[in-house]
Amino acid sequence: MSLEQWAKNGWLRSHKTSRREIANLLAIVDRDLKDAEKGDISADWKFGIAYNAALKLCTILLHASGYRPEKSLAHYRTLQALPLILGDRRKDDANYLDVCRTKRNTADMIMQVLPPRMTLKSSSTS
Repeated sequence: MSLEQWAKNGWLRSHKTSRREIANLLAIVDRDLKDAEKGDISADWKFGIAYNAALKLCTILLHASGYRPEKSLAHYRTLQALPLILGDRRKDDANYLDVCRTKRNTADMIMQVLPPRMTLKSSSTS
């Protein structure tokens, strides 16, 4: 399959990027990578920030190829476009990043459900 076929399927739409847009996305990547290196944030935040940097790099590739994803499954499509843009040798990279996407989404959902401070009360029976 090709990006053109994805567009025909309604998964992508045409996008004309600019040097400024690419520069802004690269600045986000740079910021995120620096933030992810900080020692004073939790591992799940570091993971989320690093994932965002990887997603932005894939976004740059997709935009430079003349497309952007439709809103439905946008992150998934952005990541899965990687081997369509760079070749089949990047299929494993796309699959790895998709696993990261799923883990990040799962962590986000858990954090939205849990109260800010969870305490476990032990019950004892005498």
